[in-house]
Amino acid sequence: MEPASTMIKDTEVDMKDVELSEMDPEKQPMTGDGQAAAAAEKNGSVKLKVPEDEVAFTGLSKDELMKVAGTPGWVRTRFVLLILFWLGWIGMLAGAIVIIVQAPRCKPIPEMNWWNEGPLYEISDTEAFSDGLKGIESKLDNINQLKVKGLVLGPLHTVQADQPNTLDLEKFDPRQGTKDELLGVLEKAHRKGINVMLDLTPNYLGSRPWFTPVEKDVQKVKAAAEYWLGLGVDGIKVSDLAIASGSAEWAKLQDVIQKNSSQDGKRRALMGAVKNVSPTNASQLLNTSGVDLLQSDLVSTNIGGSELINTMDTLNSEQRSLGWGFGEQLSKQAKTPGLIRLYHLLLFTLPGTPIFKYGDEIGLPPGQGSEPPKMIWDLEKEPAEGEADNGTVKTETLKPGELRNWFISLSDLRGKERSLLHGDYYSLSSSDTSLAFLRLWDQSERYITAVNWGTAPETLAFKLATPEVKLPETAKVKLSTDDDLKEESSRQPGEANSGSGESGPSAVPLQRLKMATNGRKFKMMLKIGPSVLQKSDLPLQFQLFLFGF
Repeated sequence: MEPASTMIKDTEVDMKDVELSEMDPEKQPMTGDGQAAAAAEKNGSVKLKVPEDEVAFTGLSKDELMKVAGTPGWVRTRFVLLILFWLGWIGMLAGAIVIIVQAPRCKPIPEMNWWNEGPLYEISDTEAFSDGLKGIESKLDNINQLKVKGLVLGPLHTVQADQPNTLDLEKFDPRQGTKDELLGVLEKAHRKGINVMLDLTPNYLGSRPWFTPVEKDVQKVKAAAEYWLGLGVDGIKVSDLAIASGSAEWAKLQDVIQKNSSQDGKRRALMGAVKNVSPTNASQLLNTSGVDLLQSDLVSTNIGGSELINTMDTLNSEQRSLGWGFGEQLSKQAKTPGLIRLYHLLLFTLPGTPIFKYGDEIGLPPGQGSEPPKMIWDLEKEPAEGEADNGTVKTETLKPGELRNWFISLSDLRGKERSLLHGDYYSLSSSDTSLAFLRLWDQSERYITAVNWGTAPETLAFKLATPEVKLPETAKVKLSTDDDLKEESSRQPGEANSGSGESGPSAVPLQRLKMATNGRKFKMMLKIGPSVLQKSDLPLQFQLFLFGF
């Protein structure tokens, strides 16, 4: 039995030797001694060397730290770092104070009322506009696209021409609409942020706006104003302000407007219209009458650019109480597409509130004789042959949508830019048929408007009489009617050649200047200064432009 046991043990040892010898070298036990490893392979034992435990650094003890911290070198280092910290903190504080003190102060925003925030849209005949007041309610979405801030409706009340005993300011002409329809217009318009004014001029169908005695008429207007304002109307307009404001009853009408303004905190407007008055008389009337908004017809094609610039110089300080309009359909005075866009630009950029008649945004031709023009709503429909052949604009009725888009772009720009909303005004150039002016407000983007409604090109030399205000080196074109003059292209103001208003759809040509740099030519860079302006065989002809810088 013993030999068999011994044989089994020897077999087991041999098998272990075979397993060890067949092991992958990477898996064989490693030792520091090659011979010992070989011997170990023979008897199946493995010897490993276990490294000694490494001693990890655990930092200084509290006593050691206190001992090091008290050395002179560390004391000086801490003292220097503390001084540097406080010097840096005090320096940053002083720098912030200097920046705040030297930073330019923002000008306080002037008081703005709703009639200062956008154009007013006059609808003198609701039947011709949209088949009465009910139709206006359905057209408010279309009107809202024009970015208008107020509607001026009427006169709508019942009266017979030159018959004072037929006057009823609290009752509408049935052709124009009803009180309930007006309330519907008010509700929907207010939801859209549009205010509504009523024109209560008594004898609007007669030879004179007011009956005699005027005091009696003003009393009736006062009573009617109180009635309509109580129903939610936002303002009252009267014509021939010089006559009405001279009445002893005028102050009572003003009190009614002010009383209704204080009830809900929203300002009600008293608007007066004047015609054929000088700028000086308009300024005096504005101060003596106390109206919130004075509508004048001083912007007209029958006055020159120099006269209009003088008007602006006289009245621009009153811009938050001044409204600009034509007193009649724009197409009566501007008989080409270019001139219509020119006057759109002019009214939207002048200091004051632009006031338009319905249809001015599309160049609507005036009606036949004394009939009011019928509003065109289908802008894609071409007019019948001879429909627009009435001595006024023909092209506008073919593509009224283009004029409307131009109108909307100007209205939107004016509503966004403070320089155009309530900015300061500076004249730059003027002649009999052209003018240019600058609008700016504090740090906001600034604008130059230049127009020429004459029949021949002109050179406009921009000159500022105020030394503290200077034109920049470059400017960008914001709006133009010339296809070659791209928006946002750079220009240098100083001098500009302006084309005629009759030459095409634009009114101020600039000469093209090609600036060569490293063999490249920048075709759209235009220098307007006299030292760099170069003549070209292909000048850029356009009727108007608006620079922003």
